[in-house]
Amino acid sequence: MKIFATLKIAVTCSIALFTCVNVSNAQGLKVFNNKQCAVVLTYDDAIDIDLDNVIPALDSMKFKGTFYLIGSSPVINKRLNEWRLIAKNGHELGNHALFHPCDGSKPGRGFVTADHDLSKYTVSRAVEEIRINNVLLKAIDGKSNRTFAYPCGDLTIDGVKFYDQLRNDFAGARGVTAIPQKPDEVDLDNINAFPIVGQSADYMINLVKEAQKNHTVLVFLFHGVGGGHSLNVGLSDHSKLLHYLKANQKDIYVSTMVDVAYKIKAYKSGSDKH
Repeated sequence: MKIFATLKIAVTCSIALFTCVNVSNAQGLKVFNNKQCAVVLTYDDAIDIDLDNVIPALDSMKFKGTFYLIGSSPVINKRLNEWRLIAKNGHELGNHALFHPCDGSKPGRGFVTADHDLSKYTVSRAVEEIRINNVLLKAIDGKSNRTFAYPCGDLTIDGVKFYDQLRNDFAGARGVTAIPQKPDEVDLDNINAFPIVGQSADYMINLVKEAQKNHTVLVFLFHGVGGGHSLNVGLSDHSKLLHYLKANQKDIYVSTMVDVAYKIKAYKSGSDKH
């Protein structure tokens, strides 16, 4: 009888543990409409390729992307109506600062100009320029809710995190750290992302499969797609990624950074866990 009692306790504990694991996973998935993971497609710098190559590809799959715009980019002025149209169609116009200032004191930053060297900025200047860019973006899309992307992934000026003063201006800020995270691990002040520079479709699809398996948030960071930028991914590789996402859409939540950021915020606050 003692053996049966012991077995009964063990089985009960195993069932309880299994239930707890499943409940935990269910909560983790609920944030993304009970799908296995979230995938966000982001594109930096406001370049012609965004409108010429990326938008047609995304629209053909009915996916929405996030485009981080540099306010001073000539492509904004030249193709203003097209940016307005893609925003109207559900794509996010994100803030990538007015002049894309980067810290020129870091190694490999020979491309940084003296006028837009973040290491020479004051925090107030950086904050002001980012807020001016928000005004420009609102004039284009009429929206107040969006996300920010750190130019060059630089977070600080003289050791000070300038985004601390901008937290209430955005739903979140995308960084450049290539580490997958579960929804409750995401830091909305520095959302991890995988920079894609020449990697193959298989590499990107494997990242998605890992996200599906581990129930994580996967943010892709693109620049050129089929050309247009020194940081480039092949057009066919990008297309194969989109086709994989489309074929597995029942299991993958594909949306904009602003939408995913708000869902994570609600999840972490507990408002969508019940």
